[in-house]
Amino acid sequence: MRTETLDIKKVEKVAFILKAIGNPLRLSIVDLLSIYDDLAVNEISELLNAEQSLVSHCLSYLKLRGILDSRRDGKRIYYRLKLKEVLKVIECMENCDLDDL
Repeated sequence: MRTETLDIKKVEKVAFILKAIGNPLRLSIVDLLSIYDDLAVNEISELLNAEQSLVSHCLSYLKLRGILDSRRDGKRIYYRLKLKEVLKVIECMENCDLDDL
């Protein structure tokens, strides 16, 4: 049994991250970028077997919220994780036993 309340700043940060990645495709993108240093839109689309336009929309959403960063190399834009705290949230999800839900 817990005896202390959660730190409000931590709660707000986690809520922000969960809201930003609270979609299966966005969560999959973040998970993929936790494995690879950076990937272009077409690479992400292929790896996730998802439509490029939908992946592009999700990438823009995540970048706008500061979760991802990007760099341009010629015509290609490569995305990478910017907010590293997202990895802690994903690690927590990986360690959760959700089989009984």
